[in-house]
Amino acid sequence: MKIQYIDGNMLKKLFFGAANCLENNKEAVNALNVFPVPDGDTGTNMSLTMQSAIKQIRTLETDDIDKVVTAASNGSLMGARGNSGVILSQLFRGFAKGLKGNDKIDTSTIALAFKLGSETAYKAVMKPIEGTILTVARECAEMAIEISEKETDIVEFLKAVIKHGEVTLDRTPEMLPVLKQAGVVDAGGKGLIMILVGALEALTGKEETFMDEIIAKDDTAHSFAGAEGDITFGYCTEFIINNSKVNYEMFRDEIVDLGDSMLVVGGDDIIKVHIHTNEPGAVLQKALQHGELIDIKIDNMRYQHRSNIAENTATITSIEDISARESKKYSFITVSMGEGLSNVFHDLNADYVITGGQTMNPSTEDILNAVEKVSGENIIILPNNGNIVLAATQAKELSNKNVEVLPTKTIPQGIAALVTFDEELDMKDNLENMKSTIESVKTGQVTFSVRDTIMEEKEIKKDDIMGIYDGKIEVIGNNVQDVTFELVKAMVTDDNGLVTIFYGNDLSEDDAVELADRIEEEFEDLDIEVVFGGQPLYYYLISVE
Repeated sequence: MKIQYIDGNMLKKLFFGAANCLENNKEAVNALNVFPVPDGDTGTNMSLTMQSAIKQIRTLETDDIDKVVTAASNGSLMGARGNSGVILSQLFRGFAKGLKGNDKIDTSTIALAFKLGSETAYKAVMKPIEGTILTVARECAEMAIEISEKETDIVEFLKAVIKHGEVTLDRTPEMLPVLKQAGVVDAGGKGLIMILVGALEALTGKEETFMDEIIAKDDTAHSFAGAEGDITFGYCTEFIINNSKVNYEMFRDEIVDLGDSMLVVGGDDIIKVHIHTNEPGAVLQKALQHGELIDIKIDNMRYQHRSNIAENTATITSIEDISARESKKYSFITVSMGEGLSNVFHDLNADYVITGGQTMNPSTEDILNAVEKVSGENIIILPNNGNIVLAATQAKELSNKNVEVLPTKTIPQGIAALVTFDEELDMKDNLENMKSTIESVKTGQVTFSVRDTIMEEKEIKKDDIMGIYDGKIEVIGNNVQDVTFELVKAMVTDDNGLVTIFYGNDLSEDDAVELADRIEEEFEDLDIEVVFGGQPLYYYLISVE
């Protein structure tokens, strides 16, 4: 039977089917990581981003197409994780623009939405690279425009688009040499194909019921360093205004005097609100004047403090007493994983450490929440991971505060940047100095291989120990200490004077000290520091300056 049109109810089902297919295949997408390291997370990031969109769609009590695509766009925007998740959110943003204003959707409408989605995603990336999810999205959109001129059956239309997308995906190694070298196709492109396949399966009635448990949680556990009496505003109040009659800036101005730690963001007719207040009823009453309220959550923080029930899985960990809201010139937000590394950033006066990094990228909303909770006139975000920079940048664009993103791509870069910071300098000069510093820091990583592969003419076996430097696998072996020692030898030059060894949670201090002694014997003029990092997956992180 031909399907020439779909309505809002069917569109919801397509989103659910797409999310379900991606979730079921996320590990296959993760496995396409170029490097055989144990932190492939493209599939996970895209799935969590997708689930955030689904969570917003599920709150709707209407099948209006405009409302459905707006919910998908806003949900994915706030829940975007990693570069792939941010790009996916931009695809949905453009897709939503293409579908708005329609009571029913045909192949021509879908093709236009695909085209606008691709264009929006390309604009969001400073330096688009071909052979990635961007290429797959663009070529699918171009084929969709061509097919829609003749094909009116949406099922056949989607089949043809997916077929062309798979051909494009298979060509990505020819466009991006690093993919060819690793013997894989682009992971983000594969994830996008899974989304389209899931939508097609939903359209033809083959989809499974999408899980009720949403992995991407909005809940944030709060940790309070001060006494109960120090909590000025006792109720953490969160909700969404649906079908809002005002924009988020107007509503933010209405409630600004009712509390602190306020986060008010939105798009189109949905506003998401987080505020610490003593009058949650008053806040909700004001919100009710502008639209219907959904996802209401009110936590008594004083009771939580007394009961000591703050969740251990908090996404954002406070490094300072969040009740201490005195104004300051600068605040720092940094991303890190591992107790020791978090303590290092604490000692360097970071205001907030967002728990995350390899395998667990924080979402745009996680970063926005942190931005709202710090009190600096100027806020600097240090992502410390190349896969978090886009989400941090997206958070900056959504915030009304003076926020800058320093694009640190490794933990050593983030630490060096904070050491360089000078309170007496203005934002511009500090950023210039910090950027100059991170460019001079060398980062080494020691981990294990998760599969057999050949990289840069090096044969790598599963479980081999790998020393990675400057984006390349420099050393391969069977012994962690030997591989790390050889990696340091490859990194150090006559210009270097300091090596810092951050050891992970699988090693002891004795292991790290033994390594340091060995390095010191080889390089007598080097200063060697040993620091507990506690990071998972990576035996050692090495900083050379």
